[in-house]
Amino acid sequence: MILRTDKKAKMKVQATEQTTLSWSGDTLAVGLFVGGVTVTGELAELDEKLAGTIKELIAETNFEGKAGSNVVTRVGGNTPVRKIMLVGLGETKDFKLDTVRVAGGSIARLAKSQHSKNLAISLPIVDNNQALTAQAITEGITLALYEDRRFKSEPEENPLKLESVELLELGDQAAAITKAEQICDGVILAKQLVAAPANSVTSVTLANLAEELAAEHGLEVEILEKEDCEKLGMGAYLGVAQASDIPPKFIHLTYKPQGTPRRKVAIVGKGVTFDSGGLNLKPAGSGIETMKMDMGGAGATLGAAKAIAQLKPDVEVHFISAATENMISGHAMHPGDILTASNGKTIEVNNTDAEGRLTLADALVFAEKLGVDAIVDLATLTGACVIALGDDIGGLWSTDDLLADQLKNAADVGGEKIWQMPLEEKYFEAMKSEIADMKNVGPRQGGSITAALFLKQFVNDTSWAHLDIAGPAWIDKESGVNNAGATGFPVRTLVNWVCS
Repeated sequence: MILRTDKKAKMKVQATEQTTLSWSGDTLAVGLFVGGVTVTGELAELDEKLAGTIKELIAETNFEGKAGSNVVTRVGGNTPVRKIMLVGLGETKDFKLDTVRVAGGSIARLAKSQHSKNLAISLPIVDNNQALTAQAITEGITLALYEDRRFKSEPEENPLKLESVELLELGDQAAAITKAEQICDGVILAKQLVAAPANSVTSVTLANLAEELAAEHGLEVEILEKEDCEKLGMGAYLGVAQASDIPPKFIHLTYKPQGTPRRKVAIVGKGVTFDSGGLNLKPAGSGIETMKMDMGGAGATLGAAKAIAQLKPDVEVHFISAATENMISGHAMHPGDILTASNGKTIEVNNTDAEGRLTLADALVFAEKLGVDAIVDLATLTGACVIALGDDIGGLWSTDDLLADQLKNAADVGGEKIWQMPLEEKYFEAMKSEIADMKNVGPRQGGSITAALFLKQFVNDTSWAHLDIAGPAWIDKESGVNNAGATGFPVRTLVNWVCS
């Protein structure tokens, strides 16, 4: 089964100087704030042009402009617009880029359900920045309309009819719209990888995909085989991999800009394509059937590579993933085994279901040897982080406050939520082993913090940040610009960070 959907005719998104009063076509969507639904000024002029439909729609639906609300109706008579849609933007004090991103997604979904062929969107400009506003709306539209049907046997019942979208009163924003589409290419690739089952996405197919991305976008690629990893002493990673019939693949993609790079960074994604728990086998009811998503970090890393290769920033970026399954067999590592990582540190494995940090350990050592200025790793690492922050927010740990602030700003621009957590050093005492340098699991309390502290042992002097994405990598219900399922988190954050 292919990993990427066959290309269809792309919906055209363009920005224009046209206003709500001058535009004519199928469906017109207008965003309104709470307290701003009175039909005055330009809205009154539009209402008159549409035969009083707006005023009637507000009255009949009791529309108040609350965030997430939307109403639509057909416009009667001989008018230039067939349907009018009102979308709530919430309170003006809460207005930000993600407001228009989410509104754009909501409008696109509703327009599709109304079988609209062409759509115009009128939303306020964020911080007087037309380009960022156009980019955010385009991201919202593109991601909201994405639908993964690769594993369906039947054709789509209601195929996409929306052919064109015009963003009103934003001028010519072709570059911003193209940037949004390139970022969404990366998000969608990550979504597809995480959503695909473990019999489709393996360490081998991830490595093959990395080679395809390199060929398509001019990246450098290096795939380390098991023997190569043995020579580098990657005992932690190979300990996890040794039970699988599918060979491990250590993936290293590199984007290099023309000229001297402004900085060099590494993005390291956990690539466990299926996590059985190993001999500490996950029981029924534990969510074992969802463990295809345990390579969410690798999916986002490759998605970011696809986007960054198209955006071409003046930054050298290394994309790294130690890909493998965590399986059970006669070759599986045992609880109680001692592994030696590639930096020489020894690890007592007191739980084989804490395998992601073992693969990341050797990947972090590899990344630091590249001489980069900063390393960011991302992983669906702990259930403890989901307990602490819920399903919508990723955890952030960092040894560098400047790097942490950069990531938080990048996440805010991208509409992805992360929260900085403490690196409480004394908690590592509980991770120390009597017979090795450390254990791979500490006590239940502070489990996401001790996991971060474990990873910290494998980075010496380089600025480093860890993102635990166990919650937001997957959602069960439609939320914001995302449909239910894989979200592509945190591709937008990573791309914004690299390009800032």
